[in-house]
Amino acid sequence: MKTSELREMSDEQIEATMKEAIDSMFRLRIRSQTERLDTPSEKRKNRRLIARIKTIQTERAKATQ
Repeated sequence: MKTSELREMSDEQIEATMKEAIDSMFRLRIRSQTERLDTPSEKRKNRRLIARIKTIQTERAKATQ
């Protein structure tokens, strides 16, 4: 998901996307410990998505102050 798509989302949608990404990251981490991942780059993509979301949330919080 691109940053521009995330910026267009409402706060509630971003929260839901964040929860999905965190759950997905947890599942990927567990699966990587127990078996081989089909696409190891998926962990990196997920981690970067979480970072993008947190950045946007911080920007919005600073803008409201």
